[in-house]
Amino acid sequence: MRFGFYLPTRGPLANRADLARFVRAGEAAGFASVMIADHIAFPTEIASKYPYTVDGSFPGQGDALEQLSTMAFIAGVTETLRLVTSVMILPHRNPVATAKTLATIDVLSDGRVTLGVGVGWLREEFEALNAPDFDRRGAVSNEYLQIFKTLWTQSPATHNGEFYQFQKLRCEPLPVQKPHPPIWIGGHSKPALRRVAKYGDGWHPVGAVAASPIPPDEMRAKLDDLKRLTEAEGRDFDALTITFKAPLYDTEIKDVDGKRLPFSGPPAQVVEDIGTYAGLGISELIFDFRMTTIDESVERMDQFSREIMPLAAG
Repeated sequence: MRFGFYLPTRGPLANRADLARFVRAGEAAGFASVMIADHIAFPTEIASKYPYTVDGSFPGQGDALEQLSTMAFIAGVTETLRLVTSVMILPHRNPVATAKTLATIDVLSDGRVTLGVGVGWLREEFEALNAPDFDRRGAVSNEYLQIFKTLWTQSPATHNGEFYQFQKLRCEPLPVQKPHPPIWIGGHSKPALRRVAKYGDGWHPVGAVAASPIPPDEMRAKLDDLKRLTEAEGRDFDALTITFKAPLYDTEIKDVDGKRLPFSGPPAQVVEDIGTYAGLGISELIFDFRMTTIDESVERMDQFSREIMPLAAG
């Protein structure tokens, strides 16, 4: 089992010194990856419902570091951490420019980029960015993934799609990783699972929150569905990387049905939960150690590395 952690890309910890200290602490503690979130602009009036809170409200306050700029910074202050966009909202950016930026970071980080992607939920942000039609975002995202793969594996490259076209284009240097940086698909809806089966190198859902707990029985069923979909695409399910993003609770927390959320409670219970999800085929768990101050955040991460990681490994 590998472990990753969320980066604080907004709030008081989103500054040069604290970010550098946090990721270096994670690297020293043996974590494998860091998750870098994605928002560009926050309209002051939001009618769209956030999928990961029970009431649909978004917890953000309108401040967020830009994802790819932040990824480049983190690449420069670390040596081994895998740099994961978690998740990139695909229709927000020009696909050719995005492919170029990701390839550049992959080259300069010695091949540490993982592209975690989603289709987005905030209609008002799409409109503010003059992004493609929000209601067609799934189809647009699928085509952008194909554009990335084409530009990362061919030179010159040509693409003739419904939403974007280019002819005999060179976009080098190509990424260090071959055939291209891994692509992890976020979400756990049926369209998301179909996207994993067709385009993904991994599945990257969020769970263990009241609005989206994904307990073991549900995770097993979704993995069974994903296996069927992947094999129907003529692809190898066993080659997929299965990850899981979750909060880490110090006390036992109940979901809306009164059932204990995974990864809540004392260390022994968290270790048991880790073993349960590992048994389902999860190979990387990503936890949230962000607290109010950098000292608290680093201590919480270090405590996990001392008290839980050795037991989970054994």
